[in-house]
Amino acid sequence: MATDKKILVKGLKYMGWALPLFFIGPSVIHSSFKNQEHPLYIPVLGLGIIFCLLAIFMVAIGLKTIMKSLFENES
Repeated sequence: MATDKKILVKGLKYMGWALPLFFIGPSVIHSSFKNQEHPLYIPVLGLGIIFCLLAIFMVAIGLKTIMKSLFENES
């Protein structure tokens, strides 16, 4: 049983993209809640929520890809 290095690197890239999103998303949400009287409150809040959901999605895809590289049979 060998690890497919190309697929492993692809999974790690997904995880690498998710890491900054885990910090950017909550920061944007916090910033929007501090400026609730601003006319762009709702779009900024939506953008922060999208960043958070994208981070969760990227981690899930990254873990799935990493597990595929580790445990898939090479028959």
